[in-house]
Parts: sequence; structure tokens; C-alpha cells
Amino acid sequence: MIHPLILVVDDEQNIRELARMYLEQEGYQVATARDGAEALRQIQTLRPALVILDLMLPEVDGWEVCRRVRASSDLPILMLTARDDDVDKIVGLELGADDYLTKPFNPRELVARVRAILRRSSRKAEQTQPLRVGNVVIDPARREVTVGGQAVTLRSKEFDLLLTLAEHQGIVLSREKLLELVWGYDFPGQTRTVDVHIAQLREHLAQSTVSIETVWGIGYKLVANG
Repeated sequence: MIHPLILVVDDEQNIRELARMYLEQEGYQVATARDGAEALRQIQTLRPALVILDLMLPEVDGWEVCRRVRASSDLPILMLTARDDDVDKIVGLELGADDYLTKPFNPRELVARVRAILRRSSRKAEQTQPLRVGNVVIDPARREVTVGGQAVTLRSKEFDLLLTLAEHQGIVLSREKLLELVWGYDFPGQTRTVDVHIAQLREHLAQSTVSIETVWGIGYKLVANG
């Protein structure tokens, strides 16, 4: 059995070693990098299954690493931030990070999030048939979306969220359920992640015949308007 390789990128040695210890206990292979430049080299040479990426890095910061990775790859990224700052999290998510965790963190939660992200990534390969809602066509195999025949570029989690809503067209999904289906976990207090991605999706779908409706006090649903 081949165990996934996780790349841990952080300039603090104690964080790197703590993550390594807990991830290796779960059977993962682990490589580490101390700065953004080293991380980019490791990503190219090692081809990890997932990157745990601190934002505040020397040489090249985590935002720039994320930006460069997303320019050519859907490599899963779990972002670490030392500040409980929504701006950091929102910017990271907008750049394409799959999830975030605020330091100091519970290492067991770190492992749980890694497992959830990898599980979600493996499910992508099982989805192959294009799905049409209104004038929106979602192609899971190519991970492409068109609106009225025109290509729309979505980030990785935006695509996953749209696909999940389309698979449950007309059904109200709570924020907690969307966390479970799209991100693969259910941790209280993380529903802001869903709201950020919903807002981004609405912008992308502005010219479409579908809409994401808010059902107050419950969640969201995707509906075709024509």
C-alpha cells in the first residue's frame, strides 16, 4: 500500500516536528520545508499529495506559494495562520487554499483535516458525467464549468461546492452539511468558510440562469430560474 506524502511548510521547527510526528503515526509519509522557496522546489520534485502551508514564511510567503501552485495545479493545500484574523483566512481561501487552521492547533484536528481533504480529493476521480442545471454545465472529469457555453474559471473548492449544490438541486443544504460534503469534516464554528465560497460562486454565476438561494436559519440551495 502506498501511503500519501504530506509536505509540511513552516519556519518553526517545533511545528514541523509536531506535525510530522502525528502524521507519521497515522501512516503518512512526511517531508518538510522551512520557507516558501524551498516549498516550491519540494512540490516540483516530490509531488506531494497535500501541502500544509504556513502563511508567514521567509523568502516567499505562503500567499505567493499558494498563488503559484494554483496557477498550474489542484494540489490540496491546508493553510496555517498564526492570527485568528478573518482577512488572512478569506484571502487564503480566495487564492485557492482548500482549508485553514489557526495556530496554535490541536494536532489531532490537523490530522483529521488532512484525512478529510484527501478523502474529498479521491472522490473527485469517481465523478465523470457532466451535470446540467439551467444553462450551467459542470464537467467533473475535466473539472470545467460553462455558463451559456462560455467557460467560467473556478478555484478548486468553488468547483466542489457548485458540484455538490448541483447534485442536490433544489434541496436545502445546511452550512454544516456543506462542510461535511465539500470539505469532508464537521467542526463547529467553521461555517464562515462556506459563506465565503458561496459569495464567490454567486459572482461567477451572475450571468447564468441559476441562483444560489439563502434559506435563512438553515442554509443554501441551487435553483434553476429558466
